[in-house]
Amino acid sequence: MRTVSSDVSVRLYHLDAAPEGGATTTLFYGSLDEALRLAAAEPEAIQADLYIATDNDVIAYLDLIEG
Repeated sequence: MRTVSSDVSVRLYHLDAAPEGGATTTLFYGSLDEALRLAAAEPEAIQADLYIATDNDVIAYLDLIEG
């Protein structure tokens, strides 16, 4: 398992996988701490489609917090 510092730069994005053509929307670029805070403030329905990307990895927000 990789160890990541709370101040590492990440991208928080929403992946809308709608059948009629989904879209990826970047919500935030910045520290992991801030990205997690912003993601936690989103409604549960949105949280299910949130992802956090580092320089070399991508993880679903819910997988990360349940992990």
